[in-house]
Amino acid sequence: NNSSQLSSLPLQILLYINGIYYIFYFLATLAMIIYKSQVFSYPDDLLAPDLAVLFLMGILEVPRLYLGFKGNLTEAEAPLGLSLGLTVGSVVLCVYLLLWQTYVLWADVLLNAVLLSTYGLESGLKITAIAAFVS
Repeated sequence: NNSSQLSSLPLQILLYINGIYYIFYFLATLAMIIYKSQVFSYPDDLLAPDLAVLFLMGILEVPRLYLGFKGNLTEAEAPLGLSLGLTVGSVVLCVYLLLWQTYVLWADVLLNAVLLSTYGLESGLKITAIAAFVS
């Protein structure tokens, strides 16, 4: 009877922290986009894509975290792998908001740098957990 536990506590904690941080990130980024649209001459055709990227990222975050939690706790590599794939999508959207949104403030750089760091750390822990589950 092999009762060894393979799920990763550091990954579980990081997923939880990321869930909380993402709520803060989303609200802060949304507030800054609204602020920038009031203070700067924000071209109307560029406001929608910046908002769309943020909302798409928010939509991706729910299944990304859910599959991460589920995959880790059930020690199943498929949901964890899907979560890792969604993380790649979130990283691309995060890089857009870091480099290519219409106006990038120092607060945007800070928020996105923290998010990218947690995504990187989380991805490393997911890969490690997947390797443990399949071995």
